[in-house]
Amino acid sequence: EPGPSSDLTTLTTKFAAKGLTPSDLTVLSGGHTIGQSECQFFKTRIYNDTNIDTNFATSRQANCPFSAGGETNLAPLDSLTPNRFDNNYYKDLVSNRGLLHSDQVLFNGGSQDTLVRTYSTNNVKFFSDFAAAIVKMSKISPLTGIAGEIRKNCRVIN
Repeated sequence: EPGPSSDLTTLTTKFAAKGLTPSDLTVLSGGHTIGQSECQFFKTRIYNDTNIDTNFATSRQANCPFSAGGETNLAPLDSLTPNRFDNNYYKDLVSNRGLLHSDQVLFNGGSQDTLVRTYSTNNVKFFSDFAAAIVKMSKISPLTGIAGEIRKNCRVIN
């Protein structure tokens, strides 16, 4: 699976290996409009990346110290509406407020910039494309019958 420090080439390559396009990558990443990340996964970005809004970096550094400690402290992946499924994740990216490096690479002078900008201004298109991509992703090598299971907790085998 792609990691939080992955670059765009790594992300698109890993998605392509599962039959997903760069556009699928960009719209599915919009799932980060809900949820949080631990400091350990974004510390490098908020202290070292240059494509980050200074005020955003400073606000995140307050809860994620450079020195040891705070590794499990949480921050929202969507700084504007962290508990609502909407297109504000993309507005964050356009403003260089992506929490994870692997999020911000979607809007950093590369192939996905136009689509990120579109989603940042068109919530309806984001919703429509997200639904289609989720269906497409759900068909990737599903385990069925006794080979699969519906988990009560996604991280724990029943």
